Amino acid sequence: MKQVAGLWIDHRKAFVVMLSDNGDETLQILSGVDRQPSRKDGVRSGEKFESLQTVADDSRQRNFSGHLEVFYKLVHESLNGMESVLIMGPGEAKGELRKLMDKTDRNRRLAILETDDKMTNPQIVAKVRSHFLERSTRLSD
Repeated sequence: MKQVAGLWIDHRKAFVVMLSDNGDETLQILSGVDRQPSRKDGVRSGEKFESLQTVADDSRQRNFSGHLEVFYKLVHESLNGMESVLIMGPGEAKGELRKLMDKTDRNRRLAILETDDKMTNPQIVAKVRSHFLERSTRLSD
């Protein structure tokens, strides 16, 4: 079996499953960001000069994007040596990771995107195994 990996990712965490002839290995990477920046609970305070008392939205967004960039690089580095990668997740994070991979890998890896909602770690492991087992049996037929 080739070295393959699958992962479930959102902006908060990534759960990586690596499959090889030597066995399975899992890894969880946390981003350290909670959610996209906004005012407290999405509500303006109503106080005078509120805009002068809070950090500018674009500054918070740059900070958020910088944290995500470091997170995506950590996830990307964990996939070194993998020939094929299944990327699953509910939102934009899977596409953002795929863009980073496309930019830096230059066709070294096959990355497949799949939209999935919340999954438990055992469900992720089972889905990655079944995906690559199904593919390997289709290719051998």
